[in-house]
Amino acid sequence: MTNKKLGIVLLAMTLSVSAFAGSVSHKDIVDTAAGAGQFNTLVAAVKAAGLVETLKGEGPFTVFAPTDEAFSKLPAGTVESLLKPENKDKLVAMLTYHVVPGKVMAADVVKLHSAKTVQGQDVKISASQGGVMVDGAKVIKTDISTTNGVIHVIDSVILPQS
Repeated sequence: MTNKKLGIVLLAMTLSVSAFAGSVSHKDIVDTAAGAGQFNTLVAAVKAAGLVETLKGEGPFTVFAPTDEAFSKLPAGTVESLLKPENKDKLVAMLTYHVVPGKVMAADVVKLHSAKTVQGQDVKISASQGGVMVDGAKVIKTDISTTNGVIHVIDSVILPQS
């Protein structure tokens, strides 16, 4: 192998390792979400619900995390109402409905038809050529690894049956 070819191979390997290292978080679920910049509403809700320590715990957890844009799709006043202390039980139920025990990577999610949430109810999962849906929310990014689980980003807030 010539020096030029060896240099190209080494450069490609370095870029591959760098790209992989960038996708692995050395933070827990809460810190990863807080640092991403697109989950501000979710992080505020987790704090208001008193779930920070739980989601910073050992886990592992799989979180279907709605973005700030997803929360903005809810009817006006919904988030503000849920963040009130008197609605803490509803907020906890809604947030824990987004969490599945264990670390379920995307390759495993696509094989499921449903998953039992920490809240207690099952979320419906469907996979097609158009992508993966969780209770009608589209999974838009997968496999954000954290020290205590994995985050899959969804485009809508999912709500448990009342």
